[in-house]
Amino acid sequence: MKDVERILFPVDFSDVSPTIVPWVMTMAEKFNSKVHLLFVARGLEYYSSVYVSYVSIEDFERQVVEGSETTMDEFIKKHFSGYADCLGRVVVGDPAEEILNYVEKEKIDMIIIPTHGRKGIEKILFGSVARRVIRMSPVPVLSINPHRKRKI
Repeated sequence: MKDVERILFPVDFSDVSPTIVPWVMTMAEKFNSKVHLLFVARGLEYYSSVYVSYVSIEDFERQVVEGSETTMDEFIKKHFSGYADCLGRVVVGDPAEEILNYVEKEKIDMIIIPTHGRKGIEKILFGSVARRVIRMSPVPVLSINPHRKRKI
């Protein structure tokens, strides 16, 4: 089996992200891997049809990135304080595309990604980042549905 030196854990800072941490930690400790956490802020080009001056959009996007970096630091301190080999990054763009770009750029060996279990109209409107990543990833992906409980 190939060594898993770098694990990517895409986070969205929702209540789902912390539920996946034990899985990430188990895999990271098993393989002695570096953990990369990635938050992707949606680019504001999605709002290009709404008139807002370019300067204020740039300023807003900068503030979103700075706030996300602060949240990332807090998330790492809270959930990965006992694991020294951890790196957090914030980027702007389409979440699935940026996750896949990051995999290539950082030579990631495995992705551990939560699924949100969206259904119906919500799934149609928002799509599935996890599904796109799983379908297009050049590396193995462990997808975890945090809402499913094993029946004993």
